[in-house]
Amino acid sequence: MSWPAYLELHQRGELERRAKAAEALLEACRVCPRECLAQRLQGETGICGVGEQAMVASYGPHFGEERPLVGVGGSGTIFLAHCNLCCVFCQNFEISQQDGGRIVSARELAGMMLELQRMGCHNINFVTPTHQVPQILRALPIAVDGGLRIPLVYNCGGYESLETLRLLDGVFDIYMPDFKYADAQVAERYSRVESYPDVAKAAFLEMHRQVGDLSLDGRGIARRGLLVRHLVLPNDLAGTGEVVRFLAGLSKETYVNIMDQYRPCYRAHEYPVLTRRPTRAEFEEAFRMARDAGLHRLDGYC
Repeated sequence: MSWPAYLELHQRGELERRAKAAEALLEACRVCPRECLAQRLQGETGICGVGEQAMVASYGPHFGEERPLVGVGGSGTIFLAHCNLCCVFCQNFEISQQDGGRIVSARELAGMMLELQRMGCHNINFVTPTHQVPQILRALPIAVDGGLRIPLVYNCGGYESLETLRLLDGVFDIYMPDFKYADAQVAERYSRVESYPDVAKAAFLEMHRQVGDLSLDGRGIARRGLLVRHLVLPNDLAGTGEVVRFLAGLSKETYVNIMDQYRPCYRAHEYPVLTRRPTRAEFEEAFRMARDAGLHRLDGYC
């Protein structure tokens, strides 16, 4: 297979076919597992807040992402506006749940990708792409025709439709989902989604089937594979033990970033269990559980 993976699809005209298939999902929308059935091609926005066209909050080289993505040139992040999750503690709530963002055409989105490549970024990192997959696929052939040749990163919250993911097989070289919760009731309470653990596990299996374990080049920069994030929440609300056992069952080679970045934001103050940061002991316990599960490719600070 050519690398990045999407080059081969484009040569066969398959990218255009995938883009058309994804666009059909916007009619009575079922792009994500919510299947809200909004008529996005007719101007409706649905739960995610995005209609037919892409919405971008900002873009640029990012040096705060995981080391295999950043390298020396940075990760070329495109922060897509809005989200299919409704997390009450979201640190980027101005982008994800308010009106931070602007509508862009497919050509403009393609231009952002090409600009980031010219700036020396090692990849194009789509942040919260789940609800804008058709818009990304619409822009990608334009970018490839313009010379795009670096890997694409799918940086998501883990609440993904299998139908949509299968349209991305061979498009994204790197999947970077966050496994947020092991308990469905916790997910419903704090992110307003149903059946999150089951949906996320099925999505992780499909992502791993497509790209396998994370592989790096001689410089330590990610070429292809699955890179998982897990945000440690106070009072073990994320269910870290179950999360890491699932990931170890997927593959002991799974690359996992155990994140200590949680801080009370947005509406977290309305929920007493979310009003503090995790303690050092809670974070160390999360690392211990990951190691005990057999995971050894661990990122984070402990």
